[in-house]
Amino acid sequence: MAKKRKAIVDTNYCVACGACVKSCPLQIISVEQGVFAKINFEKCVGCGKCAKTCPASVIEIQLKEVSS
Repeated sequence: MAKKRKAIVDTNYCVACGACVKSCPLQIISVEQGVFAKINFEKCVGCGKCAKTCPASVIEIQLKEVSS
């Protein structure tokens, strides 16, 4: 398995503001029921734009094992 950069949201502290939704160039982020951001992990390329935009700093880019 390969390691790839993926955005991870700490849903315990997400304020569901939608800033990440607007910043994602792939449009793969949604705010689930107005509670927290959800990122389509399979489609995320780990560009980091959502993490840079997040005012609560609850998104980080991590190396994760993914199947090729």
